[in-house]
Amino acid sequence: MTGAPRARPTGPLLLGVRHHGPGSARAVRAALEACPPRVVLIEGPPEADAIVGLAAEKDMRPPVALLAHAADDPGRAGFWPLAGFSPEWAAIQWALAHEVPVRFIDLPAANSLAMAVKKPQVAEVAPAGPPVSVAEPTPAGPPDPAGPSAPVGPPGLEAEAADEDDQAAPAAASAERMRVDPLAVLSEAAGYDDPERWWEDVIEHRGSGGAEAFTAVAEAMAALRAEYGHGGHEDDTVREAHMRLRLREARREFGDEVAVVCGAWHVPALGERTTATADRKLLKGLPKVKTEISWVPWTHRRLARHSGYGAGITSPGWYDHLFHAPDRPVERWLTKVAGLLRDEDFAVSSAHVIEAVRLAETLAAMRGRPLAGLAETLDAVRAVMCDGSDVPIALVRDRLVVGDILGEVPESAPAVPLQRDLTRTQRSLRLKPEAQERELELDLRKETDAGRSRLLHRLRLLGVDWGTPAVSRGSTGTFRETWRLRWEPELAVRVAEAGVWGTTVLSAATAKAETEARSAKGLAEVTELAERCLLAGLSAALPVVMRSLADRAALDADVGHLAQALPALVRSVRYGDVRGTDTASLGEVAVGLAERILVGLPPACVGLDADGAAEMRRHMEAVHRAIALLSETGTAGTEAGARSHPQPHSQTDMSTTDMSTAETRAAEHRAADGLRPRWAAMLRNLAGRDGTPATPGLIRGRAARLLLDDGRLAEDEAARLMGLALSPGTQPPEAASWIEGFIGGGTGGGMLLVHDERLLGLVDRWLISVPVEAFTDVLPLLRRTFSAYDTGVRRTLGELVRRGPAADGPTGAGGRGAPAAPGFGPGLDPDRAAAVVPTVRLLLGLDPAPHANDTMEAAR
Repeated sequence: MTGAPRARPTGPLLLGVRHHGPGSARAVRAALEACPPRVVLIEGPPEADAIVGLAAEKDMRPPVALLAHAADDPGRAGFWPLAGFSPEWAAIQWALAHEVPVRFIDLPAANSLAMAVKKPQVAEVAPAGPPVSVAEPTPAGPPDPAGPSAPVGPPGLEAEAADEDDQAAPAAASAERMRVDPLAVLSEAAGYDDPERWWEDVIEHRGSGGAEAFTAVAEAMAALRAEYGHGGHEDDTVREAHMRLRLREARREFGDEVAVVCGAWHVPALGERTTATADRKLLKGLPKVKTEISWVPWTHRRLARHSGYGAGITSPGWYDHLFHAPDRPVERWLTKVAGLLRDEDFAVSSAHVIEAVRLAETLAAMRGRPLAGLAETLDAVRAVMCDGSDVPIALVRDRLVVGDILGEVPESAPAVPLQRDLTRTQRSLRLKPEAQERELELDLRKETDAGRSRLLHRLRLLGVDWGTPAVSRGSTGTFRETWRLRWEPELAVRVAEAGVWGTTVLSAATAKAETEARSAKGLAEVTELAERCLLAGLSAALPVVMRSLADRAALDADVGHLAQALPALVRSVRYGDVRGTDTASLGEVAVGLAERILVGLPPACVGLDADGAAEMRRHMEAVHRAIALLSETGTAGTEAGARSHPQPHSQTDMSTTDMSTAETRAAEHRAADGLRPRWAAMLRNLAGRDGTPATPGLIRGRAARLLLDDGRLAEDEAARLMGLALSPGTQPPEAASWIEGFIGGGTGGGMLLVHDERLLGLVDRWLISVPVEAFTDVLPLLRRTFSAYDTGVRRTLGELVRRGPAADGPTGAGGRGAPAAPGFGPGLDPDRAAAVVPTVRLLLGLDPAPHANDTMEAAR
């Protein structure tokens, strides 16, 4: 602005804005420059008065949010987000730059958080289009387009509140309370079907506006409030009463040189002539909790309404561009889009940008818009740069229209000690929080990567799910880990909640693990906790966890519970080898559990129904893998111990403790090595049962298959067991159950039938012999078994069945040989084999064109 300031109107300067509106932000900045106030009042929690000065620090980069939470229950929290294009942020920055006091005048967070717990959810219904906020509605529920004036709770907290309010919902529905969206009403009155497009045409594309724009918006809001009253925002009555009281205090101190930046919906209420006594009466008796407040980073994605936080805007990235672009916003935006598409290997040139600009401007003119908006630019991008495809447009919407910008707050901002320790650890491990999801590959043999793994596992134990484990693509070794990282703003609340466990990540995770170990109800729960403690490197918590594990393992006699616990325990022993953790006590417990399973599993398999048999089958498979892994771990540990501890005569300085530990490990490994043959004997016992006692066919078939895969059951013996199971004396449902156990599921059973036609012939002959009256009962089991096979396997099996058994005998006239091996197809066809001989010779570096006789001889 140039020239002398405009003459100040009488009374306070009421600037009604749309939260997160760049047009409103420009207009606020222009109004404050034109009529400089002595104090700026902003719609927001008054507790923030003490920390608003941090907004002037260079390390403060929006989007950020004010986070207020109950001191004794950090899970009860609210956010007040602010973007770089928010009118409130523009007013704060202007005031701090001109050394003008800034005060927040909304209802204190101490009251709003206490009121939110008791409040029923009220659905918001807009007359036309999606709900978009001009003035900020009550902080009642998740559907609200909540901006800076209303606290926004994390999704998990909203879900909990919704559960608590289920009983109050019918009452709210019967009252038929409807929340009015002022912007939607005004856009409908103007003939627009899209409130966003109307707001862009009226405000965003009209320059910085001026006092006239604020006057017009205030008049429109007054008319709406005269028509709709509070519009379904019942809490606005007490909020506006508090705002009027704070405004009176400011006018007593600074006179009429006061500027108020608030949602336009509240402007008529702030101009009402009411008494201070009446306003205080409205505030009397409000519930209250002790609160703490701080600044936390926010993201553009959380400002978008469709992301679940409902901040009232669908395109924060676009609005940020409009606010910060110095000139030619459409040209600069399409240049940015072209850069993104080029980075993703789309062929986009400068000519595409020029044509897209022309098309966007033409579309705006045809649609009667003052300037090309987001809809016109996206239509132009789709037509010119994307060849009509919506796939690149989805990328543009995600990366640019919404965006993944993550704000930053200075270190001097108030934070719980746990948050400060987390920040220091993130910096030391060079693990920066980012709003965009990314994959992180870790090699646990490297110290930095091992530290990152421990940090992420500790945070998960504390309920701070910054990273989630993913499947490693490059390696399946235990020294590799893959994580998907994405920092969400609500994780700041989780960190505050976890602060009750300790002041550092390590101490908090240790304390929580010890508490969970003491309060755990089941054996599987404790074994999972032991595994998580090893992954997180919580050596101080392991003694407590191990005592709890030993106690529960000794008392639990349920084979199913023992089978659930063993795999996690064995994985923990294996992880300990990679992370250098002493897992001797874990190994002892694992061997003890396996011993008890060996004894208890056979009788536990008797008399099971279909569901029980299916569950026991899963337990048996898991224990089979765990025992194999335990034996491998024991062997590897024995070899490593032999390398690290030479013979006693060459190591005279070995301490008594080392000798004792070595002897314990050796005994443990010997016990683990003996488990596998005993487990195989137990499986053979299960597989050989003929139904007396009543062991389900599913269990017997799976036991036979596990032995066959391990090479402990000959193929002829497997065929004999299948013949017995499918004999005429076996009931068809029981036989089908045996087949499901032996070849069912995604365990390679289909390929077994493809390569062993004896087994396929047994199944085929049995299926043909099933009586008609029993076929209906058998069909679902068979369908479930064979539907799990790949399409190619099913097609091959069908061809084999259609062809019938392979003909035995010498080579026939067609050149087909006798079966090369029992159970396999015919031998080589020399004519077909000879066709590939030249190629094979060429690959081997031999003469590619030998004599014809040599070719035939080579084929034979």
